[in-house]
Amino acid sequence: MPRAGSVTPRASPCSGRRSGRGYADRVEIVVDDLTGPLIARFLDEHVREMLSITPPESKHALDLEMLRGPGITFWSVMDGGTVVGCGALKRLDARHAEVKSMRTLAARQRSGIASMMLEHIITEARRMGFTRLSLETGSAEFFAPARRLYQKFGFEYCKPFADYRPDPLSVFLTRTL
Repeated sequence: MPRAGSVTPRASPCSGRRSGRGYADRVEIVVDDLTGPLIARFLDEHVREMLSITPPESKHALDLEMLRGPGITFWSVMDGGTVVGCGALKRLDARHAEVKSMRTLAARQRSGIASMMLEHIITEARRMGFTRLSLETGSAEFFAPARRLYQKFGFEYCKPFADYRPDPLSVFLTRTL
């Protein structure tokens, strides 16, 4: 099977699950080392899209090199040989982590991929011993579906965390695990 990069399949409680939201039998979440051309293109599109919506000083999406940094675990959602989604977990301290780089392929939006990925990130954060999970996302209407997703999973609005500063183009959410 063609892969996003060098990926390591990891059993996910959601892998292959079917629901009314459109999960496919062959969808699986894999740990990705971010070396493959498929995920590189997918993430490049993500960063370019964020820059088309948000000015550079308010863009917090990590590029490929930053995602390869220490303390970050990255997962790709694969449907056969196609990257259909991704997400990452960034360690902030021993108890607190941040959700990063959540993205779903445009053709697969509203099909359950983002919920599957977020559920996986929450499960993995608990497994890794984190007790708090936070994130930053945009305040523009474009980001409203993402904000609704995070709230559905128990995230609540909060003040900026870690190195973030107040920004009218950003909102911050957090939840305990």
